[in-house]
Amino acid sequence: MADKPNSGDTSGRRAPACAPRKPGFGAWSKVFLSELASTSNVTASARKAGIDTSTAYEARRSRPDFNRQWHRALCEGYDHLEMELLHRLRMGEIKPASGARRGARQFDNATAFRLLTVHREAVAQERAMQENEDAEAILASIDAKLDRMRERALQASKDADDQE
Repeated sequence: MADKPNSGDTSGRRAPACAPRKPGFGAWSKVFLSELASTSNVTASARKAGIDTSTAYEARRSRPDFNRQWHRALCEGYDHLEMELLHRLRMGEIKPASGARRGARQFDNATAFRLLTVHREAVAQERAMQENEDAEAILASIDAKLDRMRERALQASKDADDQE
Protein backbone atom coordinates (compact mmCIF):
# COMPACT_ATOMS: atom_id res chain seq x y z
CA MET A 1 0.00 0.00 0.00
CA ALA A 2 1.38 3.44 -0.95
CA ASP A 3 2.10 6.06 1.65
CA LYS A 4 -0.40 8.85 1.77
CA PRO A 5 1.02 12.34 1.70
CA ASN A 6 0.60 14.54 4.74
CA SER A 7 -2.60 16.50 4.60
CA GLY A 8 -0.71 19.85 4.54
CA ASP A 9 1.92 18.67 2.02
CA THR A 10 0.86 19.02 -1.58
CA SER A 11 4.10 17.68 -3.08
CA GLY A 12 3.32 14.07 -2.31
CA ARG A 13 6.66 13.58 -0.52
CA ARG A 14 7.03 12.48 3.04
CA ALA A 15 8.76 14.73 5.54
CA PRO A 16 12.09 13.33 6.73
CA ALA A 17 12.01 11.63 10.11
CA CYS A 18 14.56 14.10 11.47
CA ALA A 19 16.61 16.84 9.87
CA PRO A 20 20.39 16.32 9.84
CA ARG A 21 22.02 18.04 12.79
CA LYS A 22 24.47 20.81 12.11
CA PRO A 23 27.71 20.72 14.08
CA GLY A 24 27.96 23.01 17.09
CA PHE A 25 29.82 26.30 16.89
CA GLY A 26 32.84 25.02 18.81
CA ALA A 27 33.31 22.12 16.42
CA TRP A 28 32.72 23.80 13.09
CA SER A 29 34.45 27.11 13.90
CA LYS A 30 37.85 25.45 14.43
CA VAL A 31 37.61 23.56 11.15
CA PHE A 32 36.33 26.65 9.35
CA LEU A 33 39.09 28.96 10.62
CA SER A 34 41.80 26.42 9.88
CA GLU A 35 40.58 25.99 6.30
CA LEU A 36 40.17 29.77 5.89
CA ALA A 37 43.80 30.26 6.92
CA SER A 38 44.83 27.64 4.36
CA THR A 39 42.68 28.72 1.43
CA SER A 40 41.42 32.29 2.01
CA ASN A 41 38.13 30.93 0.63
CA VAL A 42 35.01 31.34 2.77
CA THR A 43 32.85 28.99 0.67
CA ALA A 44 35.41 26.18 0.70
CA SER A 45 35.95 26.69 4.43
CA ALA A 46 32.22 26.50 5.17
CA ARG A 47 31.90 23.36 3.04
CA LYS A 48 34.80 21.72 4.90
CA ALA A 49 33.21 22.67 8.25
CA GLY A 50 29.84 21.23 7.17
CA ILE A 51 27.92 24.51 7.38
CA ASP A 52 26.33 27.07 5.08
CA THR A 53 28.28 30.24 4.37
CA SER A 54 25.36 32.18 5.88
CA THR A 55 26.01 30.42 9.21
CA ALA A 56 29.64 31.54 9.13
CA TYR A 57 28.72 35.13 8.23
CA GLU A 58 26.07 35.25 10.96
CA ALA A 59 28.60 34.01 13.53
CA ARG A 60 31.05 36.64 12.33
CA ARG A 61 28.42 39.37 12.84
CA SER A 62 27.26 38.15 16.24
CA ARG A 63 30.52 36.97 17.83
CA PRO A 64 33.27 39.63 18.06
CA ASP A 65 35.93 37.08 19.05
CA PHE A 66 35.09 34.90 16.04
CA ASN A 67 35.23 38.01 13.84
CA ARG A 68 38.77 38.74 15.09
CA GLN A 69 39.79 35.13 14.52
CA TRP A 70 38.27 35.27 11.03
CA HIS A 71 40.39 38.31 10.15
CA ARG A 72 43.53 36.68 11.59
CA ALA A 73 42.85 33.55 9.53
CA LEU A 74 42.39 35.64 6.38
CA CYS A 75 45.63 37.48 7.06
CA GLU A 76 47.41 34.16 7.49
CA GLY A 77 45.82 32.90 4.28
CA TYR A 78 46.95 35.98 2.39
CA ASP A 79 50.46 35.50 3.77
CA HIS A 80 50.41 31.95 2.38
CA LEU A 81 49.19 33.20 -0.99
CA GLU A 82 51.87 35.88 -1.07
CA MET A 83 54.58 33.33 -0.27
CA GLU A 84 53.33 31.03 -3.03
CA LEU A 85 53.29 33.95 -5.47
CA LEU A 86 56.79 35.02 -4.45
CA HIS A 87 58.03 31.47 -4.94
CA ARG A 88 56.52 31.35 -8.43
CA LEU A 89 57.90 34.78 -9.28
CA ARG A 90 61.40 33.86 -8.11
CA MET A 91 61.54 30.33 -9.49
CA GLY A 92 59.40 30.86 -12.57
CA GLU A 93 56.80 28.50 -13.92
CA ILE A 94 57.47 25.74 -16.39
CA LYS A 95 55.10 26.17 -19.31
CA PRO A 96 54.99 24.16 -22.50
CA ALA A 97 56.65 25.86 -25.43
CA SER A 98 54.94 25.48 -28.78
CA GLY A 99 56.45 22.62 -30.74
CA ALA A 100 58.95 21.70 -28.01
CA ARG A 101 59.09 18.46 -26.08
CA ARG A 102 60.00 20.17 -22.82
CA GLY A 103 58.53 23.18 -21.16
CA ALA A 104 60.42 26.40 -20.71
CA ARG A 105 60.75 28.28 -17.44
CA GLN A 106 58.91 31.58 -17.66
CA PHE A 107 58.89 34.50 -15.24
CA ASP A 108 56.03 36.93 -14.68
CA ASN A 109 58.03 40.14 -14.37
CA ALA A 110 54.98 42.43 -14.54
CA THR A 111 53.45 40.85 -11.42
CA ALA A 112 56.82 40.85 -9.68
CA PHE A 113 57.19 44.60 -10.29
CA ARG A 114 53.64 45.28 -9.06
CA LEU A 115 54.36 43.30 -5.90
CA LEU A 116 57.58 45.20 -5.32
CA THR A 117 55.74 48.50 -5.77
CA VAL A 118 53.09 47.52 -3.25
CA HIS A 119 55.67 46.57 -0.63
CA ARG A 120 58.18 49.33 -1.31
CA GLU A 121 56.70 51.69 1.28
CA ALA A 122 56.43 49.03 4.00
CA VAL A 123 60.04 47.97 3.39
CA ALA A 124 61.19 51.61 3.40
CA GLN A 125 59.45 52.18 6.75
CA GLU A 126 61.04 49.07 8.25
CA ARG A 127 64.48 50.10 7.04
CA ALA A 128 64.00 53.59 8.42
CA MET A 129 63.08 52.15 11.82
CA GLN A 130 66.16 49.92 11.76
CA GLU A 131 68.37 52.83 10.73
CA ASN A 132 66.81 54.94 13.46
CA GLU A 133 67.65 52.26 16.01
CA ASP A 134 71.19 52.17 14.66
CA ALA A 135 71.39 55.96 14.81
CA GLU A 136 70.27 55.92 18.44
CA ALA A 137 72.94 53.33 19.26
CA ILE A 138 75.59 55.44 17.51
CA LEU A 139 74.51 58.59 19.37
CA ALA A 140 74.57 56.72 22.67
CA SER A 141 78.09 55.50 21.89
CA ILE A 142 79.24 59.03 21.02
CA ASP A 143 77.68 60.41 24.21
CA ALA A 144 79.48 57.75 26.26
CA LYS A 145 82.81 58.64 24.63
CA LEU A 146 82.24 62.34 25.29
CA ASP A 147 81.43 61.60 28.93
CA ARG A 148 84.69 59.64 29.29
CA MET A 149 86.63 62.50 27.64
CA ARG A 150 85.04 65.03 30.03
CA GLU A 151 85.93 62.83 33.00
CA ARG A 152 89.54 62.58 31.81
CA ALA A 153 89.70 66.34 31.25
CA LEU A 154 88.32 67.01 34.73
CA GLN A 155 90.74 64.52 36.23
CA ALA A 156 93.65 66.12 34.37
CA SER A 157 92.55 69.57 35.58
CA LYS A 158 92.40 68.31 39.19
CA ASP A 159 95.81 66.67 38.83
CA ALA A 160 97.24 69.99 37.51
CA ASP A 161 95.68 71.95 40.42
CA ASP A 162 97.08 69.42 42.93
CA GLN A 163 100.61 69.83 41.50
CA GLU A 164 100.61 73.62 41.93
